[in-house]
Amino acid sequence: MPELAEVEYYRKQWQPAISQNITAVCLDASKRVFRGLDPEALRRGLLGETFTGSATHGKQMCFRFGTKHWLGVHLGMTGKTHILALSERPQKHDHLVLQMSSGVSLAFRDPRMFGRILYSYTNNKPSWWAMLPPEILSTDFTLEYLSRFLDRRSRSPIKAVLLMQQTFPGLGNWMADEILWRSRIHPKIMAGNLSTYQRKQLYRSIQEVSRDALKVIGSDWSTPPDHWLFNHRWKDGGSCPQTGALLKREKIGGRTTCWSPKWQGL
Repeated sequence: MPELAEVEYYRKQWQPAISQNITAVCLDASKRVFRGLDPEALRRGLLGETFTGSATHGKQMCFRFGTKHWLGVHLGMTGKTHILALSERPQKHDHLVLQMSSGVSLAFRDPRMFGRILYSYTNNKPSWWAMLPPEILSTDFTLEYLSRFLDRRSRSPIKAVLLMQQTFPGLGNWMADEILWRSRIHPKIMAGNLSTYQRKQLYRSIQEVSRDALKVIGSDWSTPPDHWLFNHRWKDGGSCPQTGALLKREKIGGRTTCWSPKWQGL
């Protein structure tokens, strides 16, 4: 599933059409990505509106049209946003296509349809956006906020805790592994057993990895450098960029986890 930086990358794919008007809305109302909303209300509402802005929050995107129309996009497992040139036709899995005044189209593609489209017409931020937890790079995400949550989840492995979107919006599997590796924290340690020092290291690494990921992946989908764990974690036989020792891969909390036993002691 796309994580924080990948979602930011996909948000940017529609940006070239900013300030353009929607001239046609094409969608298949039977597709699962439209579950829970009225596709015809979306079609009528967006037609003729101007693309005025966009934002990300964790694994979610929000696109604004005019002053009152809000389009939410969750990519799910296989979703992506992209632009179709004037000469391009929508493909089989392009479930939402917004034709723009310049001739290009904004498309949402999702082969497996685990993603979701949301739509609201309101003066203020819709509830599905306003009620999201603090972003991990916001001033509201403090060390104290983090520590309180770790105490509430004290009997859960820290790797599983980092994947809880109600507190860590945008963090996914590879980012959680990267954060723990940089913090030198074993993924199986119970959240409540982390020392004050480890909590500070964890907080620092959450901020650092998020910023690094947005800079490298979120900007243009560049491959992270080899001194990250990222390039070494995807298959058996990888080695730790710090020690050169063999990495270990095992499921923790139902998710494949990679760590360096020599670097991240339990």
